[in-house]
Amino acid sequence: MTGTETPPTREPSKVDGVTGKIGIGLIVVVALIGLVVAGTSGSTSGSSGSSGVQLMAASTPTTVSVPSIGAESSLIETGQQANGELEVPPLQTPMQASWYDKSPSPGTLGPSVILGHVNGYGKPGIFYKLKDVKAGDQVLVKRQDGQTGVFTVSNVDTVPKAAFPAEMVYGDTPDSQLRLITCGGVFDPSAQSYEANVIVYANLTEVRPA
Repeated sequence: MTGTETPPTREPSKVDGVTGKIGIGLIVVVALIGLVVAGTSGSTSGSSGSSGVQLMAASTPTTVSVPSIGAESSLIETGQQANGELEVPPLQTPMQASWYDKSPSPGTLGPSVILGHVNGYGKPGIFYKLKDVKAGDQVLVKRQDGQTGVFTVSNVDTVPKAAFPAEMVYGDTPDSQLRLITCGGVFDPSAQSYEANVIVYANLTEVRPA
């Protein structure tokens, strides 16, 4: 996170390094998710996005790597809770990242979403240094089909959770894109959460075959 890098160590209610209380800051987009997924997940291989890179067929992502900050993790699938809020990776294992399984498969048309903690249980998380990512850095996502999607970062934003840019994160895109999301900004002890999100935006620029 930006600002306060490591929150106070707490008992099992510990600070959630992605969204504070699960879904806070992201819950505002839940109503849009069904429409977004319907509009962006139906791509097929053989077509090209606006970037000119051939789109990939759908395949579940297995690992994510951000070499510029030394971050690498396997990916588990997370979805929505019964109340409609987004699930996040287990806080007890803050180095674990997850793929939001209702977002497009990385490499297909639309914005694929990967979540990770900035910290948890007094330890750094997989996206502890996400705020240090710069435009031009690469994000590599391996998939079950053996192929790797290489995404190039276009910009990195830190935004208040109360003003989470739902349309920019989840809205339809003309090509294959990626979003990496964690917490940022100032830590609020009373709410046991951070006040902002760090969001990395990236575009598919290369496909490495199996």
